[in-house]
Amino acid sequence: NVCSDLSSSLTSAMEAQNGRSLSEYRIEGKIGTGKFSTVYAAWHIAAGQPVALKTVQVFEILDSKLRMDCIKEVNMLRALEHKNIIKYLDSFVHDNELVIVLEWARGGDLGSLLKERRQAGQAFSEADIWGMFTNICAALNHMHERRIMHRDIKPSNMFVSSEGIKVGDLGLSRYFSSRTAEAHSVVGTPYYMSPECIRGLPYDWSSDIWSLGCLLYEMITLRSPFYMDGLNFYTLGKKITNCEYPPLPDSVPTNLKLLVYSMLHVNPQSRPSLPVLYQAALAGSQGADLMAWTNGERLVVPGQPTKEGGEGVEAN
Repeated sequence: NVCSDLSSSLTSAMEAQNGRSLSEYRIEGKIGTGKFSTVYAAWHIAAGQPVALKTVQVFEILDSKLRMDCIKEVNMLRALEHKNIIKYLDSFVHDNELVIVLEWARGGDLGSLLKERRQAGQAFSEADIWGMFTNICAALNHMHERRIMHRDIKPSNMFVSSEGIKVGDLGLSRYFSSRTAEAHSVVGTPYYMSPECIRGLPYDWSSDIWSLGCLLYEMITLRSPFYMDGLNFYTLGKKITNCEYPPLPDSVPTNLKLLVYSMLHVNPQSRPSLPVLYQAALAGSQGADLMAWTNGERLVVPGQPTKEGGEGVEAN
């Protein structure tokens, strides 16, 4: 019996939860739903503070080893401490669902903010872009240093707080998503998937870098680089694997162009590492010329893209 086996494995894996339960929280409303999870706004009664509760249908993971790996990773993520990462406060089992208690971000998610800005025709200032990008790089660098990939970098997983942007929904997407690109098309259009993921090839840390490049492009233009009305999954996949997207406008500062183009390399080995990106972001935000900047590694730019794909003029 899959459910009873799951209940047993979850209970043994999290037996130290000391009687914690959903009764400690007052549910105030649903704020999001994914294929295998639901997120609620809630109030921790004893602590007197708002939290987000994410319930995960772990019984969808039929492979027992993957289930246990998922539980272990949740516990590992709870140990992450960084001002730009949404804190995992607690986790426990309720009715065969894994409940993850998360820090509450009062400002909502970056996806909603981008939508508001796009509808109002109000781009972010260069200072705002540098601030957000540096926050995100700091968080992801902290994760990569601890051998944790994010795997699902996109605006809706970035959260707005009084301390800046915080990165959320860490590391767990591999347990709840098929390894095939085709399955991703069922749950949503994969604008942020790297070319190697689209092709169903093995991927590594550099896949996060591609997604981060897509995110920075969208923070600058308020549009995904691969967005197009009426785009189907097959055509989108071809655009991503051929790196076909509109060049950034001439008005965009060279430093920001350089960062975007250095991350959106079809070849994963040509993308910068997060330590390099983070240092470059810090330098660029302080006005350094990133065309001349180096910390032992240079940002490699394949050339400005064209709408037809391929390479064009340099980033400046």
